[in-house]
Amino acid sequence: MSLDPTYKDLNRASTERIKKLASSLTDEEMQTRVGEHWTVSIALAHLAFWDRRVIYLLDETVKGGKLFAHEIDVVVNDISLPLWAAIPPREAARIAVETSEELDQRLEEYPQDLLEEIFNYNKRWVVRALHRNEHLDEVDAALKR
Repeated sequence: MSLDPTYKDLNRASTERIKKLASSLTDEEMQTRVGEHWTVSIALAHLAFWDRRVIYLLDETVKGGKLFAHEIDVVVNDISLPLWAAIPPREAARIAVETSEELDQRLEEYPQDLLEEIFNYNKRWVVRALHRNEHLDEVDAALKR
């Protein structure tokens, strides 16, 4: 499957959503529950973590000249939860914004042949908007309650 270049626009739009959310919420709103165990700030820390995971994947792929697809078990979310909860809400927001911006730029400048290989293995590693918007939609719904 060929990578549609609109992934850049989708990623930028999701980063703008993160920025808007991070700059508009009060400290109290950052502590709004999103599901059973998460808060808005935990959702932002989660997004930063997984964007950083993709940055690591990009670095290792370019180093080796081929796809580096080391799988991380889903249990990582559960293991990381106490760490993400300990991050002050504003810091979680700052890290989410900075990481998404860095990753968007890296993806846009990445070697096309390697990016296609990564995309064909897991499109969510390239079209970060898929993962980001899933959680941002949950945050929006929680804030409306």
